[in-house]
Amino acid sequence: MKSIKIKDEFIKLGQAMKLAGLVDSGIEAKIVIQDGQVMVNGEVDTRRGKKLVPGDTFTYNGETVSVE
Repeated sequence: MKSIKIKDEFIKLGQAMKLAGLVDSGIEAKIVIQDGQVMVNGEVDTRRGKKLVPGDTFTYNGETVSVE
C-alpha cells in the first residue's frame, strides 16, 4: 500500500490523488471521482473536495493509498 504524508490537517481527495501519482491532473481526478471510480475508506465517494485526514485511505484503479 502506498502512503502520502500531509503537512496540514487535511487534504482534498482530488489533490491527494495527484500527490499519490494516481492521476495526472485535477481534471482527470474530477472525472474519475464524479464517475464513482474512487473509494474512500471502503465506500464510493463522488465528492472531489472530500477532506481526507491522517488515517483515511482511498482506492482507485486497484491501488490503495493511506493518508499519514
